[in-house]
Amino acid sequence: MIVFEKPKALTDTPLHYCPGCTHGIIHRLVAEAIDELGIEGTTVGVAPVGCSVMAYDYFSCDMVEAAHGRAPAVATGLKRCMPENIIFTYQGDGDLASIGMAETVHAATRNENITIIFVNNAIYGMTGGQMAPTSLPGQVTQTSPYGRDVGVAGYPIRVSEMLSTLDGPEYIERVAVNNVKNVRNAKKAILKAFKNQVEGKGFSLIEVVSTCPTNWGMTPVKALQWVDEKMIPYYPLGVYRDKTAENAAKEG
Repeated sequence: MIVFEKPKALTDTPLHYCPGCTHGIIHRLVAEAIDELGIEGTTVGVAPVGCSVMAYDYFSCDMVEAAHGRAPAVATGLKRCMPENIIFTYQGDGDLASIGMAETVHAATRNENITIIFVNNAIYGMTGGQMAPTSLPGQVTQTSPYGRDVGVAGYPIRVSEMLSTLDGPEYIERVAVNNVKNVRNAKKAILKAFKNQVEGKGFSLIEVVSTCPTNWGMTPVKALQWVDEKMIPYYPLGVYRDKTAENAAKEG
């Protein structure tokens, strides 16, 4: 009896990510959701610019490459042209929360029926570890060698909290993948986000608190601990919007 195998929605291409990076875990969770829903043949993913720029090599569904930050706009176009297809984006914090913030906000407020997987590792990974919109106060990066000064650079952007203030989005949840319990919760959230789209409910965004051992200057084990000690206190896990549940509670 097979108890563990590679999801069919993942290709055999070796991942290029750094040792200890949790992109691989998140890729697997997305692929498992696609497999469980049986939607691989109708799914189109949108790859961003960033560490996951080559996501098109790893998912066996159709993929489209978007310009930096424009994945939600590309996903919107794909979904409106092919409403029967399942469209998802897979984006990092630099891509989504910096250059792509406008596209993200407007797709959310329109409640576009797409699914966004948003990976928050608090730093620019691909380009060498510069400060990101999500870098923590005091966090040392290549462009904040003395730590992020909120008096100069402002405060980190809490994307899930911000988007949850909009009337449009159907479902927003923040999860993490730094331990077994959190990975299991992340899987449930990602699966629900795809189910929402299958059921035509609208915009779902899952923010995944992730690691970047290389640019954080930590071992993989220490990076996982840092998520618990530093990131989750600033980016609390949980559901920030579930419109269906909210409406059911009102009716009940």
